[in-house]
Formats: sequence, structure tokens, C-alpha cells
Amino acid sequence: MILRLAFFLTVAAATFAAPAAPETTPTGFPGAETFVYRDGQPEPRRLFVVKPAGWKAGDHRAALLFFFGGGWTTGTPASSIGWARMAAELGLVGIAPDYRTKGRNDTSPLAAVADCRAALHWVQEHAADLGLDPARIAVGGNSAGGHVALWTAITHAPPGSDPAESPRLKPAVLILYSTVSDTSLETGYTPQRFGEHTTALSPIHQLDAKMPPVLAFHGDADALVPLRMAVALRDKLVATGNSSDLHIVPGGGHNFGNDVPEWKEKSRLLVIEFLKAQGLMAPDSKP
Repeated sequence: MILRLAFFLTVAAATFAAPAAPETTPTGFPGAETFVYRDGQPEPRRLFVVKPAGWKAGDHRAALLFFFGGGWTTGTPASSIGWARMAAELGLVGIAPDYRTKGRNDTSPLAAVADCRAALHWVQEHAADLGLDPARIAVGGNSAGGHVALWTAITHAPPGSDPAESPRLKPAVLILYSTVSDTSLETGYTPQRFGEHTTALSPIHQLDAKMPPVLAFHGDADALVPLRMAVALRDKLVATGNSSDLHIVPGGGHNFGNDVPEWKEKSRLLVIEFLKAQGLMAPDSKP
């Protein structure tokens, strides 16, 4: 199916590698509606919404909001719009937000976290207009996108974020791919990017007592974001009474779908089963 192929290609395209040419900030995508969720200079922050067939005003559908990766340095929603399209194909409202990066905006990861928390806040405030249930929003991300996704589920506003823009509700679930969950000075990924706020912006050090159910994927050959981060996050969540299901991809690197192609479809099906199990899709929905 064309949309599934596009989904796979966008997952595979998410990378930390520097682009061949300067990235540009997208203002729209075919089949998606564009909304401004936060004012900013020189451009506002936008998110892109793909509505499923049969969508109508007044719907209370589940939604999937997915953040692109890129080490808070590269990346745009061009690498996550496939997730929004896949969600719409499954009957959910799909959302691909943009956020500030070092390459396009000369900002630190604190700005990325602030934008992503504000994006979920905006979606929840405009749930009626978007035809979705604010309590049934799945949030996901890959790599640094997983880092900011985790921050949408942590109640207190970290340094650099406005408490008034904090999400009104926690995500219903979290879906994490090759995620940066530790930015602390001692054990974290690129802690120098966070200045004096290494631990304050490290999700594993700031988890709430109650977190949403987590579905995570991580390659055991990831040379960029080590598997130990995913294991430590899973273990801490489980030890505190939360639900966390970690799938370790044998031989998988950071973009494990490139290294172990069968995991493209396998992970997609596991995501769908997870959404069904959590009541975000009907049990008899076809993948």
C-alpha cells in the first residue's frame, strides 16, 4: 500500500546525519491541514494534521502525534508526516508538529522541548475543532523526537518551558523509537548541549510517579543512542508500577529499519496492536 511504503520511507529517513543542503522549514504537505500552534520569529511553529476518511466535525477520535528526530539539530516534519498519514489510514487523526532545531533556528534542545509541550497543549485545547478526544492522544517520536515526546508526559515544566503551555493532560500512551531518555552529565547523550540543565532536561531523572503506558523499540547495535538507555528507562518505569514494553531489535542500529528491514513491518504491526490494546483503535480494526 502506498501510504505504508511512505511511512516506512519516512521512518528510515530520520537520521542524525548532516543534510547535504540547508534544511527549509515546511509550511504544508499534500493531504494535510496546516495550523500555527505557537507564534515565533522569523516563522511561527506549525503542525500538520491529516484527517481520516469519514472524519466530521464533532468527532471524538483518537489521535497520534509524532515528533521527528535529528538530535535537536536537524530534521523537519517531512520525516514524521508519514506517521500522520498512517494514523489517518487507521482511522485516527494524525498530527506531525514542527519544532525548533539548532540547524534551522540556532536554538538549544530546551527550545525543542518547549515547542513540543506547547504543541500538545494546543492540540488538546483545539480538540473539538480537530474532531479528537484530548484524553486519547498517543504521542510518539524517534531519537531526539522520543526525548521530547517523553517530556509531553512529565507534569512539571522544565527549564526553558512556559508552565502555561504545559500539556493539559498526559498522552494516553507513548511510542518511542531509538529514544534519547538520558541527557545527564554522568550517563547521558550529548549533555553539553544542555548547559547547566543536563539532569533537569533528562526524562529518566524527571519521570512522574504515574506515566502513560510505553511501547519502545531499540536496536541492540545502536552506536549512537545506546540500548542501555532504553533498558534503564524500561526498568525504572516497571519498578515504579508503570507499564513499559521494550522490543529489542537484534542487529539493529539507530535506524534499525535500514539494518533489519523485516522490523519495518513488524514494528508497525506491534504499534497497531498496542493502540488496540490501549483502547485507541477498535479491536477488529484492520492494519
